[in-house]
Amino acid sequence: MSATRQAEDGARPARRRLSVDRRREELIAAALELFSRHDAEDVSIDDVASSAGASRALVYHYFGGKQELYVAALRSAAAELQARLQTQGEGGPLEQLSAGLTRYFDFVEEHAAGFAALLRGGPANRTGEIGEIVDGVRQRMLRMIVHQMGVDAPGPALRVTLRSWVASVETAGLDWLEHRDMERAELERLLVDQMVALLRAASGHDPGVRVLLETLLSGHAASESAAPDSPAPEYPAPEYPAPESRAPGSPASANHEAVY
Repeated sequence: MSATRQAEDGARPARRRLSVDRRREELIAAALELFSRHDAEDVSIDDVASSAGASRALVYHYFGGKQELYVAALRSAAAELQARLQTQGEGGPLEQLSAGLTRYFDFVEEHAAGFAALLRGGPANRTGEIGEIVDGVRQRMLRMIVHQMGVDAPGPALRVTLRSWVASVETAGLDWLEHRDMERAELERLLVDQMVALLRAASGHDPGVRVLLETLLSGHAASESAAPDSPAPEYPAPEYPAPESRAPGSPASANHEAVY
């Protein structure tokens, strides 16, 4: 380990006798912390061993090499985040979306290193197994949103809209970790507002999205009237001409392309 990295990341902790599972968890935690602050190619096995207070040989014993450790660390972060994204089924679609964002940002706040490591890096880290791990989290989030909205198979306009929003949420999470100059609750409300704005824009391109948005907003209004003590932003109904005849099935299924 270089003197510069040692000074930057702190003194090496004393080694302790731990169970196999606990030692593996500590190595992964140390790796996630390093990968969240440095490019993967700049982190060595020695760096991870030193940070975790373990021997270089022990890291190789558990993971075989740096690539295996990197994949294991990202899989650990992805599995935890995906578990947070399990649909809970509370309230209408916009309320469920808001609740999902809260669980998402719970993970961002509690596992900052894992979140940053999962999303950090350039195109070289987005191919092969690493790309599959990152994309798996995005697909889980997309499936959750589509399910909450009651859509069977989104058409192109809705699919692009939802994928764009997921990218916005990821960027917002990284920005919040970097600056923390905005209250979490306010950021979560902003992202829900952004979803509504994006759907409103897509409504001009797909009558099915228009009907979906009207359904979401009417459901949100009904939910708010049933709970008057819970303040929430008001979303004006979209001002569009009456939609053309809907395709059979769910509101935004103009075609039957799946999200994933």
